[in-house]
Amino acid sequence: MMFVMFSVILYQPEIPPNTGNIIRLCANTGTALHLIRPLGFELEERRLRRAGLDYHEFAEVAAHDSLGGCLQVLGNPRVWAFSTKAARRYDEVAYEPGDALLFGPETRGLPQAYLSARSPDSCLRLPMRPSSRSLNLANTVAVAVYEAWRQVRFQGGR
Repeated sequence: MMFVMFSVILYQPEIPPNTGNIIRLCANTGTALHLIRPLGFELEERRLRRAGLDYHEFAEVAAHDSLGGCLQVLGNPRVWAFSTKAARRYDEVAYEPGDALLFGPETRGLPQAYLSARSPDSCLRLPMRPSSRSLNLANTVAVAVYEAWRQVRFQGGR
């Protein structure tokens, strides 16, 4: 098992190419990827493998039956939940090694009940124009991972 700086958690991801791109991102940044079932695809699906260009061999990827189970496996890390509904911007927090970045499914985002139960300070958003609905999931994850990694001076990178 490789050392990972951060964990990305995708809650019930639906679109294989997004997850494939995120696998590639995680492989290149030393970030672990955790998928919460049900998934909108099979992990061996061709579209997922093509988007990830077989980077899954270089990434730590695990699937879990529940978010709670995933967090327990991760040692109950500090979780940053990303949502278009959050008030706090993603660049207004100090990320630390071991943090988990949580993202919801492409078509509906994280459940409102989950967001409401969290501290508003732990819910983050990427700024967008007011008329925009959302960014692509893989793009959002990339922006968040690179900001977190930048803050720890790209430890483990070159």
